[in-house]
Amino acid sequence: MRIDVKPILHTPGKRLDFRFSLDLSDLEFSGRRPISRPVEVEGTVTNSADVLELELTATSTLDAVCDRCGKSFLQEKSVPFRCLLAEELQNEDNDEIVLLENGEVDAEELARTAFILEMDTKTLCSEDCKGLCPRCGADLNLGPCGCGKETDPRLAVLAKLLENRENE
Repeated sequence: MRIDVKPILHTPGKRLDFRFSLDLSDLEFSGRRPISRPVEVEGTVTNSADVLELELTATSTLDAVCDRCGKSFLQEKSVPFRCLLAEELQNEDNDEIVLLENGEVDAEELARTAFILEMDTKTLCSEDCKGLCPRCGADLNLGPCGCGKETDPRLAVLAKLLENRENE
């Protein structure tokens, strides 16, 4: 969605509100497509003393899978983004300034990029998720599994000595 900011470009104190939906269901992360619902974007462009500032928030519910226990769950995701808008750049190295094209800004592209960059690399169903037992695959969140403690192979000889000593 392109937003025409020409009506407020030279009028301090004015603002433009916007709202739209993004379809990011085609994006794949780690072999999955977690964004099956629309991403709702709402924001404003505000002229404060001839400085244009764009603020937006992109929100959706993701179809997530816990990286520790493998359970599917829904995860709320909300990504805020803000930048300054300018007709021409004075300082080429400033990443916080977006250049206007004929008095317009592509808010859809900004929201899309911000949402993608904020996707988590690791997803957990809860901060204290215990995951799965590496030996039997039991869900440790439901309780301990029946596996005995695994002995480090480097200490196996010592374990046998201790076992023999206890049996004497």
